[in-house]
Amino acid sequence: MGVHKKLMEARIALQSAPLKKSGHNKFAGYQYFELGDFLPQINEIFHRNGLCGVISYTKDYADLTITDVDDGTSISISSPMVEANLKGAHAIQNLGAVETYQRRYLWMTAMEIVEHDALDSSPPVKEEKQAPVITPTQGATENIPIEELRYLEEVAVDLIAMCEQGDPKAAWVKLEAENLDDQQKIALWTLLPSKVRSALKKAKEM
Repeated sequence: MGVHKKLMEARIALQSAPLKKSGHNKFAGYQYFELGDFLPQINEIFHRNGLCGVISYTKDYADLTITDVDDGTSISISSPMVEANLKGAHAIQNLGAVETYQRRYLWMTAMEIVEHDALDSSPPVKEEKQAPVITPTQGATENIPIEELRYLEEVAVDLIAMCEQGDPKAAWVKLEAENLDDQQKIALWTLLPSKVRSALKKAKEM
């Protein structure tokens, strides 16, 4: 039958599967597919259709090779490698984050899985502000998704600017209005210099 025809049949089969988005970016207000939302269904469909997908990595590219196990024909999909810079994470954790994202995007490309454009929904980058040097506590942000971590960094920039302008009370009001959960509060707190944390604590007691 050939890998192209089998891949097309696999895509059609996946369209009928009850996929549910478990990822949630609460700041930008959208949901997205995580790898576990569709990979088990893809594996079952590939097994039924005689396909096998294998992902490999080089320094420059991540590749998904889909092979027809009956006739040996194959098709490859590539994505250029990039770096992740999760604050408080070790190099191997950054590598793991990159590989997880690459796997997700390669499979979404191969299976034509469509979701909204995250770039259109993400908060705008505030280019006019120079971000401060941030030295978070080791490990505090390891379990924060990249989208949320970037937003928390933006919030940290705003809070620091307010405090430096002599208005820590307004910074505290903004912090409360974010309605962050405990994990997000801890991560945000580690992104702030000690003098800003002290100013916020005093503003809370006012």
